[in-house]
Amino acid sequence: MSLHPREPATTDRPAPSTRKPPDTGPGAAGERHRLTAPQGLAALSLDAMASVAYGPESIVLVLAAAGAYGLGFTLPVTLAIAVLLAVLVASYRQVIAAFPDGGGSYAVAKRHLGHRAGLVAAASLILDYVLNVAVSVTAGVAALTSAFPQLYGERVWICLGVLALVTAVNLFGVVNSARAFLVPTAVFVGSILVMITVGLFRDGPASTASAAGHAPALGEGATAVGALLLLKAFAAGCSALTGVEAVANAVPSFRAPAARRAQHTEVALGALLGVMLIGLSLLIGRFHLQPVEGVTVLSQLADASFGHNAAFYVIQFATMVLLALAANTSFGGLPVLMSLLARDNHLPHLFALKGDRQVHRHGVLWLAAVSGVLLVVSGGDTNTLVPLFAIGVFVGFTLCQAGMVLHWNELRPGGWRTKALLNALGALLTGVSAVVVTATKFTEGAWLVVLALPLLVLAFGRIHRAYDRIGACLELGRIPQPPHRSPSLVVVPVSGLSRLTSQALTAARSLGDIVLAVTVTHPGPEDRQALEALRRDWELWKPGVELVEIHSERRELGRPLSRYVTELAGTHPAFHITVVIPEADPAHVWQRLLQNQRGSVVAHAIRRDTDAVICRLRFRITAGSASS
Repeated sequence: MSLHPREPATTDRPAPSTRKPPDTGPGAAGERHRLTAPQGLAALSLDAMASVAYGPESIVLVLAAAGAYGLGFTLPVTLAIAVLLAVLVASYRQVIAAFPDGGGSYAVAKRHLGHRAGLVAAASLILDYVLNVAVSVTAGVAALTSAFPQLYGERVWICLGVLALVTAVNLFGVVNSARAFLVPTAVFVGSILVMITVGLFRDGPASTASAAGHAPALGEGATAVGALLLLKAFAAGCSALTGVEAVANAVPSFRAPAARRAQHTEVALGALLGVMLIGLSLLIGRFHLQPVEGVTVLSQLADASFGHNAAFYVIQFATMVLLALAANTSFGGLPVLMSLLARDNHLPHLFALKGDRQVHRHGVLWLAAVSGVLLVVSGGDTNTLVPLFAIGVFVGFTLCQAGMVLHWNELRPGGWRTKALLNALGALLTGVSAVVVTATKFTEGAWLVVLALPLLVLAFGRIHRAYDRIGACLELGRIPQPPHRSPSLVVVPVSGLSRLTSQALTAARSLGDIVLAVTVTHPGPEDRQALEALRRDWELWKPGVELVEIHSERRELGRPLSRYVTELAGTHPAFHITVVIPEADPAHVWQRLLQNQRGSVVAHAIRRDTDAVICRLRFRITAGSASS
């Protein structure tokens, strides 16, 4: 049944409008916290966009081992990476359509390659996302400390400050983070494109001031480039492809139609990244750029295109900001991936919970905590973390491409052979890259990633088996026995008479057929006096509940009560036993430090030693409680 507002009484009633009224329901409120395509480009592409700052440089540094002759292969290697980028974008565009619930490589591998392969893909993505945060933050701070050397000694604290800022922005919602990062992303992309355009119209470099006085990093006497060197350069340059999968992992973060918006974002990301990579490679060849120690390739290109002026510093500043904020890709993609793993019982279920701003807060906070540990352990040094970076994403790429080959073979739509061949080529290229990167960087720290991958997969399996055992005990998925009335016995621990005691016994008499108030006695003189006072007051109060005394030689509370409850369970096997623990709930958090924590001690002992139901009855203390 739908309700319509009353229309005015008039004979000149206009024709009814066909425009739908704005949606103001709960769904519309949720949509406001989701991404449009431009916002998705800003929130989820920072990792990929920022990679142009170190992707071409990685190629140049490898080819420099063959001298100036080797640098001539920069463009062919970049074109090969651009081809792989096109393959990946086309593939992930299909992944988005086939798996609109997100998950990317994890979802594809789980369905088409099996349960274990899906877990390997998920573990590789988790490692890549965590390392991306640490690498991005340290690289951005390194750019800052290069401009202001006096800050170098404080780089760890600066890294943690940047991490805290990015975390805080993401806790306010992925849409808010996208809006905050939209301007830096636009400035960086615009600056790079303008630099490429200006540089291509120059006959020679406008300035070489940034490289002046720095030692070259070229090999000498090399006149040939071997296949292994080209393969290493290709694998090193593929670091520019990290982040391409983030959009496919976070499809549920987009507004409806989510899949279509995510596909548009993926294509825009691939197009921009490809243009920038190829453009920068053309500039490297045009200016005959040679790598030097202490100066980035991007800095030299900006110097050669614009000259050593304000535009040069705009490029540097935009690069520094975007590298620091590229961590946002992980904050947008990893919490969604963790929520999918939690939904499949491979991670604790709290990672699937969302806040009121559609944020997986537990995933965001976990990512921030682990990344913070990496920043501290590495001392804020990018070179310590880079050898660990990008291996995981190549594993995920390979599994995803292989899974899509099986996907096309299973569905066989029109042109499926061409699509399967494209994905097979992508799987081959990314698989080779994964092997080469792992082999060349194994002794530099990559062994940690190789070790961490199986450990994560084992952890996923342990968590899943634990949930299976819990589900079996709870008989989840089965129709339970019909509820029936059983006699109940309620135990209320007491230490004195108060309003809290009265509230607890009132609740207990509502819950149970038999109610017992239990107090633990000790042999000390002060304890005996307190016991005598409690007996006297109990006789005068006459609550209609028996007071049971449990003697304990030691000054214990939890164990004597748990032993007594165990005895009751043996003497009353047909009864359900409930322990009602009365506790005061202060109005202010700091006042909880004033409590003796007796309730927590009792609850822990009962939970550990018995099967009794625990009911912690909290009596809220407010400003008006004392006068009421």
